[in-house]
Amino acid sequence: MKHFLSILETPTDEVIAVLNRGFELRGKQTDLLKGKTLAILFEKPSLRTRVSFEEAMYRLGGRAVVLGQSEVGLGKREAVEDVSRVLTGMVNGMCLRVFDHENLKKMAAVSTVPVINALSDLSHPAQALADAMTLAQEFTDNDVTSLKGRTVVFVGDGNNVARSLAVICGKLGMRFRISVPKQYALAPEWVEKVRAKVPGFDFASSDDPKAFLKDADAVYADTFVSMGEESEKGSKLGAFEGFQLNDELLSHCPDHTIVMHCLPAYRGTEITDSVMDGPRSRVFPQAHNRLHAQIGLLAELLG
Repeated sequence: MKHFLSILETPTDEVIAVLNRGFELRGKQTDLLKGKTLAILFEKPSLRTRVSFEEAMYRLGGRAVVLGQSEVGLGKREAVEDVSRVLTGMVNGMCLRVFDHENLKKMAAVSTVPVINALSDLSHPAQALADAMTLAQEFTDNDVTSLKGRTVVFVGDGNNVARSLAVICGKLGMRFRISVPKQYALAPEWVEKVRAKVPGFDFASSDDPKAFLKDADAVYADTFVSMGEESEKGSKLGAFEGFQLNDELLSHCPDHTIVMHCLPAYRGTEITDSVMDGPRSRVFPQAHNRLHAQIGLLAELLG
């Protein structure tokens, strides 16, 4: 694994290796990455991603250098490729949260050290790793290869989180269902691209928020308005009326169904307090798994 830009581009056996390593190193302090440095550059705000990558490097014996966008000016103060060429000669890996996924591809194309996608407009693969760990923790005693046949239902926008979650479900043999207004559904051409690369990709979409809930092992909510879409807030919130994950919607799920959310959550919009803080919620263990997933990723990628 040279870079980690998306779940789709990462071979299934390597996804499984990362997840297994995350479970193996959970709660441990090692010197695996002693003397190695990860450069972290975020164009967007971050809580879980920044803390999890910094802490993961610390627990693996390495260090992180955090760069502000105002210092670097990715593609503005300095060409994207030039930033990559400079960092390649100084650090052992780069972790970036960007608006434009193409910038990640440009950096990876000229980099001799791993480039990690910490979120882009296209995908959020680091989140998907934590999601898979959460599901394995809940249903298979941490065995990610035994998740086959489980059903994850995503109720919300066909966004970067949904794309990455859909693909990791496909690679681990799970069914992925999404309930989303038609105008915000995952693009058919993207779905076909995944089908071509992930044999047996079990995918279905509906504009009925209750369509798939009776078969859900996990029901997943996310913000209706992603970072950078603030100008669309009014129209999007109107389109997603009825898609809030609340007690009524949850009542259509089996008793064993767990609730997930990648955070940050806009309580009272896409999810209610009673669901997010209720007995089915795994939202905060899911957030904590960001750390363990990042440990597994960095151990495999840099170690």
